Amino acid sequence: MRKQFMTLFAKKISMILGLLCATACSLSAQSGYKKAYTLFDAQGKEIGYDELIEGLAAPEVVFIGEIHNCAITHWLELEITRSLYALHGDSLTLGAEMFEADNQLIMDEYMHRTISYERFEEEARLWPNYSTDYYPFVFFAKEHRIPFVATNVPRRYANVVKEKGLAYLDSLSEEARRYLPPLPLRFEAQPEQEEMFGMMHALGKRGAQPEFLAQAQAVKDATMAWFIARNLRHKFLHFNGNFHSDRRGGIIPYLLEYRPGTTLKTVCAVRQEDISQLEEEHLGRADYYICVPEDMSTSY
Repeated sequence: MRKQFMTLFAKKISMILGLLCATACSLSAQSGYKKAYTLFDAQGKEIGYDELIEGLAAPEVVFIGEIHNCAITHWLELEITRSLYALHGDSLTLGAEMFEADNQLIMDEYMHRTISYERFEEEARLWPNYSTDYYPFVFFAKEHRIPFVATNVPRRYANVVKEKGLAYLDSLSEEARRYLPPLPLRFEAQPEQEEMFGMMHALGKRGAQPEFLAQAQAVKDATMAWFIARNLRHKFLHFNGNFHSDRRGGIIPYLLEYRPGTTLKTVCAVRQEDISQLEEEHLGRADYYICVPEDMSTSY
């Protein structure tokens, strides 16, 4: 009996040791994985996806500041859309910088299946990377009947401001002003903008004054804010380049002007060589971060 007990005991010990070894090997293998992204909060603490969604669930407006050619960010945008739709259902509205306000009718007709995808693609002045980067969440909105707002200013008006300044907008027709925020537009030049657009001017933007370049950026921000404010029902998820929402600038001061008291959160996509921790230079840019390796494949 004692011998049988010792044999059984030895087998159990062997089994436990085997499981411990397998677990150790598994953990060792996992530690060698290369991550495609890391999520961080405003303090630079690494968080999980569920914690991100919990933080984005309550505010009325969520801005996803993206890198336009980052495939990982675009995939996460779709996942965030799915998650917020699961929480908010028919109360969710989507909007994006990538679609211009005068194409809202075309967007609506596509969403309601009045026109085909081919007509939508032909007529909506889509960005060149639409099919690879933005089609998935537009299609998701169409399939789930989520309102989708084309928030950006028609590029012809941004271009005329770039060439002639904000004052020229006063000469536009009433029809044209339907696609603009209320005029006159409040504009205060920011030192960092002046520096950036001054560099762009020096590097070849000879036809535009730095001040007018900053004003063209402002009319984009204000227009996006205006159409978010006009279409905000309960929950609005907006996709834009991170420059438009970094450090709660860009769109956000205009949104708070047009709709005071709006609650919001921002997400910023960044690239780093090492994504195990958020670099100090990014702190203060957003409430949450999507951190992607610098050598991650891009869509263009």
